[in-house]
Amino acid sequence: MKSKFNNNKKKFFLIPFGIAAILGLVSYVVMLLWNNLLPEILHVSTITFWQAMGIFVLSKILFGFGKGGGKPAWMQHKMNQNRFQNMSPDDRERFKERMKDRFCNWNKSPQENP
Repeated sequence: MKSKFNNNKKKFFLIPFGIAAILGLVSYVVMLLWNNLLPEILHVSTITFWQAMGIFVLSKILFGFGKGGGKPAWMQHKMNQNRFQNMSPDDRERFKERMKDRFCNWNKSPQENP
């Protein structure tokens, strides 16, 4: 009996090439956008493909790689809205008070908040 790894050798072998192709495509798009927009707007010089790749990788390091398979923001908002609608009136009031304390009294020290 063959293992699942033997059946997926081609897929496993092609993953690095797919990642490199996506990185190259995104870097090319970053280079095109930079070179077509920013020299006119901000009076900066044009960049090369490798500089665009560096900018892309640096932005991913600084700003993160995303939620990693989490739900999209619009879906999360809808779930929170449904959760709020299913609360009892007492729970809703407690929740509103906690949020008001948390966001309206943000500049007070913790000792001042009840």
